[in-house]
Amino acid sequence: MSLLKVSGSPHIHGNQSVNTIMKYVCLALLPSVLVAIYCFGFGAIKVLAISIASSVFFEWAITKYLLKRPSTIGDYSAVVTGLLLGLNLPSSLPWYIVVIGALVAIGIAKMVFGGLGNNIFNPALVGRVFLLISFPVQMTMWPKPLVSAKHWFFNGFHGLDSAAVDALTGPTPLGQLSEGGVNAIQNNYLDYFMGLMGGSIGEISAIAILIGGIFLLWRKVITWHIPVSFILSAFIFAGILWLVDPTKYADPLFHILTGGMMLGAVFMATDMVTSPMTKGGMIIFGIGCGILTILIRTFGAYPEGVSFAILIMNAFVPLINRGFKPTRFGKEVKHV
Repeated sequence: MSLLKVSGSPHIHGNQSVNTIMKYVCLALLPSVLVAIYCFGFGAIKVLAISIASSVFFEWAITKYLLKRPSTIGDYSAVVTGLLLGLNLPSSLPWYIVVIGALVAIGIAKMVFGGLGNNIFNPALVGRVFLLISFPVQMTMWPKPLVSAKHWFFNGFHGLDSAAVDALTGPTPLGQLSEGGVNAIQNNYLDYFMGLMGGSIGEISAIAILIGGIFLLWRKVITWHIPVSFILSAFIFAGILWLVDPTKYADPLFHILTGGMMLGAVFMATDMVTSPMTKGGMIIFGIGCGILTILIRTFGAYPEGVSFAILIMNAFVPLINRGFKPTRFGKEVKHV
């Protein structure tokens, strides 16, 4: 008699393995990485390289020496975690803070729960939120795109002194909105779409993220349910607020194109381990993420709310899965 082994997600569908899926995610993130390097120069390369290397090292070390299990770094999930963490950080972040973020993401958010498929919260977002709370000054120092790249090109790999940091950093559009209100922001939608704004390494270019998202949809790594419901619910909720008082609240398109909305909706919220299993559950999950994001951005203490919104909804995934159960392919038959 053969036994059916049931394990946590991600599950293999068809001929796609976890290894293959993670490679597809890396390929999908390549446009965002290239835009980041173009805009932020060596700073982006440094942060991404340290984040990926640290994540892989910590997963290898914890698996080998603490869990006493075979290495799992060959499934590329640690690479994806490190890449996503790096894309959610400023390009000027000191190296040791990046390493701490990787340790929290892999050691606490992932391996404590048993590794890939068992973690409750998105590891990269746990690492980012931990760093945001622990190092608020460094995590909110946003280099200006292109200007920062030129600095690294002409000044070499010697780092930034304090004068250079002041000259090269500035508030993000969401930071301007939080500090000065609607009158302080500039609705340069084309710049926001292309990536000419301050922010984390991988969140500045909506077009690069869309290219990656289309690739993942084509390869059937993700479905449209979470990204569309996330962005649409945020757009509608922000639009309602804007219609109520356009002098106080930013228009919905501003919210969609700025901050981590696109990166979160396409790459973070769709994490197969920490998102619902059914299409209905995914839509509820996405709606919750969108509404919470706008609530935090508008009424919360932080200018950005994407990371917090996704992590909050991660906690509701078990409940959502209970309410939206997958289709059963069999049923119990009572013998008379």
